[in-house]
Amino acid sequence: MTNMIVMSGQPSPPPAGWLGKLQLGFERRQGRTLLTTRRHSGPYRVQRAFYPEGDHPHVYLLHPPGGVVGGDRLELSVAMAADSHALLTMPGATKFYRSAGQQARVSQRFLLAENSILEWLPQDNIFFPAARVAIDTEFRLSPGARLLGFDTLCFGRPAAGEAFTEGCVDASLRIIPPDSPGLFERLRISAGRLEKLGGYPLSATFYATPATEDMLAGVRLLLDAANAPAAGASLLDSLLVARVLDNDNQRLQRLMHRIWAYLRPGMLGLEAIAPRIWST
Repeated sequence: MTNMIVMSGQPSPPPAGWLGKLQLGFERRQGRTLLTTRRHSGPYRVQRAFYPEGDHPHVYLLHPPGGVVGGDRLELSVAMAADSHALLTMPGATKFYRSAGQQARVSQRFLLAENSILEWLPQDNIFFPAARVAIDTEFRLSPGARLLGFDTLCFGRPAAGEAFTEGCVDASLRIIPPDSPGLFERLRISAGRLEKLGGYPLSATFYATPATEDMLAGVRLLLDAANAPAAGASLLDSLLVARVLDNDNQRLQRLMHRIWAYLRPGMLGLEAIAPRIWST
C-alpha cells in the first residue's frame, strides 16, 4: 500500500498583526550630523530631519496613527556613529489598545559609538485596559558617549476615568555604559495590579550619563518643586536615574521636559531648545 500525502491547497495563515521596522544611522560629516541610514518597512517611519540648532538633527518618529493592537510588532534600531549627535522624539503618544489575547511587542536598540550624543525624548506609552504589551529597550554606550532620555508609562486612561483593570505589560530597560554595570530593570504589571507602583497609574524614568553629584542635586530640587506624589533620583556611578509616580500625565510630561532642559546645558554645553512638535 502506498502512503499518500494529501495537501489541502490552503495557504498558511499570515501572522496576526503587522510588523513595523525602522533602522536609522547617523554620521558626522563636515561638521554636521546627517541621517545617513533610513530603512523602514510597514507603518513605522520618520519625517525628514530638522535642523533648528544647525549642526545636529531633530528627528520625529512616526508610529501608525491608529495605534498598536495585539499581535503587532515595532522594531527600532538606531546607530550613532562616532562624534554624531541626534535628538529623537515623536509627535504623539503611542497607544496600545485592548487585546483579545495576543501580545504587542516593541523592541528598541540604540548603539552609541565613541563620543556620540543621543537625546531620546519620546512621548508617553498609553496602555488601554486589557492591553497586552512587551517593551524591550537597550542602550549600549562606547567610551565618551552621552545619553539623555526618558520613558513614560501610562496604565489605563486616568483622565477618562478608565483604570487598567486587566491586561499585562512587561517593560525592560537596559543601559550599558562602557565602564560600569549600568542599569538593568524590568517592570511587570498584570491583571490591573498597580501595587508595585504604589497604586499610581503613571510611571516615568529619566536617565542621563555621564552625570555628576551636582547634577543629581539639581534634579532632586526639580523633583521637590514639582510636588509629584512620589519621586526620587540616584546616581549609579555616572548614570543618573530619576523616577516619578503620578496620577497627572500633563504634570509628569512637564517634569520630564524640565529635567531635560536643566541637564542639557551641563552635559552637552547646549541651550535647551525644545522640539517644535512639543508645542503643537
